[in-house]
Amino acid sequence: MVKILLCGCNGKMGQVITKIARYREDVKITAGFDISQSVSNDFPVFTRLDDCNVAVDVIVDFSHPSALQNILDYAVSRKIPLVIATTGLSDEQLSKIKQAAASTPILYSANMSLGVNLLLELVQKAAKLLYTNFDIEIVERHHNQKIDAPSGTALALADAINRALPEKYRYVYDRHTRRVKRSKDEIGIHSVRGGNIAGDHTVIFAGSDEIIELRHIANSKEIFGVGALKAAVFMHNKAPGFYTMRDLFGEIN
Repeated sequence: MVKILLCGCNGKMGQVITKIARYREDVKITAGFDISQSVSNDFPVFTRLDDCNVAVDVIVDFSHPSALQNILDYAVSRKIPLVIATTGLSDEQLSKIKQAAASTPILYSANMSLGVNLLLELVQKAAKLLYTNFDIEIVERHHNQKIDAPSGTALALADAINRALPEKYRYVYDRHTRRVKRSKDEIGIHSVRGGNIAGDHTVIFAGSDEIIELRHIANSKEIFGVGALKAAVFMHNKAPGFYTMRDLFGEIN
């Protein structure tokens, strides 16, 4: 059984993961870290990470970008594998994650859904075949409480497409500020916020007289929790290095 320290345990995703873990035999949340003490859990919750004296096998982070450095330092100093699922990280923070991965194993993904990570593979294949004759647009929809826009997943989709192209495309977010025709070398990225949408991402390949859409719809947050726990089991006893959900897929295959 993999023992987990859950960072952000009292947040919405933290509580989803806690619920899912109760019904699994291969994982157990043995400690939590959160600045909020508003939720009662069946494991100790620490408001300061350095106070955590519970032995764990893997850290799962669903907290806040402001907590990242503290979590990285804790994981590196104790050589504990780390799964990072927090969104809204800056390029500088992503660089620090990769630096820390030289000392302890770290898996980072902007989206823990297995379906979304399959979508990342599919859009790359489509982009390789279609980019010369099709315009590429991404539309993402989320609940009205989500702070960052565009979503980390939308950017991950755009990055995946760019990796498949011979030349980098530009990301265009606010087309209403530019009164010019759409250029060929751009990927439009659009955000919708409303209601309680868990997550909805559509990649549109628009050509002459035909449109291809690849879409993933999340009906609940549980899919992200399931993926995070799969990642935690995968990372147990891994060697230091930077890992992604693609590595987990490779092991499944």
